[in-house]
This record gives sequence, structure tokens and C-alpha cells, in this order.
Amino acid sequence: MARLGYVIAASAVWEILHAAGIGPAPRRAGPTWRQFLAAQAHAIIACDFLVVETVLLKRLYVLLFIEHGTRRVHLGGVTACPTGTWAVRQARNLSIDLADRIGTLRLLIHDRDPVFTGAFDEVFKAEGVRIIRTLPRTPRMNAICEQVVGTLRRELLDRVLILGERHLVLVLGEYLDHYNGHRPQQARNQCPPETEAQPVVTGVINEYHHAASLQLRPRNSIIERHSIGAPCGSSEGAAPEVVAELIEGLLRDAAPTGIPVPGWPPPMPAVPLEARG
Repeated sequence: MARLGYVIAASAVWEILHAAGIGPAPRRAGPTWRQFLAAQAHAIIACDFLVVETVLLKRLYVLLFIEHGTRRVHLGGVTACPTGTWAVRQARNLSIDLADRIGTLRLLIHDRDPVFTGAFDEVFKAEGVRIIRTLPRTPRMNAICEQVVGTLRRELLDRVLILGERHLVLVLGEYLDHYNGHRPQQARNQCPPETEAQPVVTGVINEYHHAASLQLRPRNSIIERHSIGAPCGSSEGAAPEVVAELIEGLLRDAAPTGIPVPGWPPPMPAVPLEARG
């Protein structure tokens, strides 16, 4: 009626609904969107785009999929020019990768990006997946994907200079292996903390493993080769000459071959004659 030029007050609408016995919000007591996502997490998969700027001032687009129940992230693809045909191909690849697990999914959440065409949705509808499009300018409806995008930026992309499309695929692939296999997730009650770290992605990320399953100090290490009976890291009871020999051996192994170490060896302290006997 507003389009016809009639101005209706909110109180008039309330009186009409009240007279008809209809409340202003019949589903006021129903589940919220957050409660719905939590209840259906095992059956939901979501997707979104991540934009990455390279050092050569080229913009790349990354298509990500995430399973709400397991928090597992799938790399759909990387391209400089996403199109509907390209998105359909990535959807088919994901369907093949999921194999039988796609049968457990019932809902796909994505925004209203024109790249997500009808053909893209049909790939999932053929597997019995219902499509849910988020409202315009409402990123919180796809909050899980937004969290993953933020994690990728904070932990990886803000720390690594991306050269090109191939470089981005390699870096993201290695990071997602770490994310899916090692990174603790609050939604999954956190993994127990581990002690031994191994660097991945050129040292940007550390992976932690149980110390009991690793050999913390390899045999024939520098310390073992030059230890002289005293406990590792302790010089108690050792003479100055023994300590000097130990340090000299460490520096000789650590320094490049043929390059002298400045200031070495240091002058030995004078030992009184009565202390020598």
C-alpha cells in the first residue's frame, strides 16, 4: 500500500494484526541463526572468496570451502579472473574430492556473488544439498568462512610475500595441510598442547608433536662430540682449560670452514703456582 501512496502508521498495523489475533513476530521464540548453525553444523558446508594482492600488484582470488562440523578447509582454486564456468569446475572438483562424504551434507551457504551462478548451485543440488544465500551486506551469516579468511590473513598472508598464482597455490596448500592436520580448533574442544615444533611454510608456522615420539637430541651432536663427562649445559667441576676446549670445539663446528673466529682463542687466566699442585 505504501507504493500506492497510502501512509500507514505502525500503530494501525498493530491494531489490524491484534484484531486478527496475529502477533507481530509469530516465530519470536524460534531458534536464532547462530543456534541453527550449531544444530546443523554436521550437515553444512560454506564457501567464500579470499582476495590476495601479490608483490607485482596483481590481484588473485581464492575460492575456499569449509565444513562446519569438522572445520576442515578445502582449497577450491586460485585465479586472477573468476567466472561462473571456473566456479562450476571447482564445485565439481570438490564433489569428486569429498566422494561419499558429500552425502552427509545438506546445506551450502554462500553469498550473492554473481560468480555463484545457477549452474554452480546445480552441482550441489544434484547431490541433495540445499542452497542458502546470505542476505546482502550480512557477512555474519557466513561467519565461519569469514573467520577462516581472517585466520589465513593473520597467520599466513600478512607474513608472506606472494609472487604469483603458482606461489600462492603452493603456500596455501602447505598451510591448509597444517590447518587441517595440526592446528587446534576451539569448536572441536582444542587439541592437547604439544612440545616439539617443526617449521613449515619456510618457518612462518610451527607444528607441534609429542616429545616422546621424537628424538630431541640427535646422536653425534655438537654437544655430545665435545662433552667431557660433565652434564650437558653445566661446567660445574670442570677446569678452565676443559671449558675453553669445549667452547673452542663448539665454535669450530659452528663457524664456516676456513674463516677464523675474531677474538678467539681468548687469553687464558693466570693460575697461581700453589693452585697447580
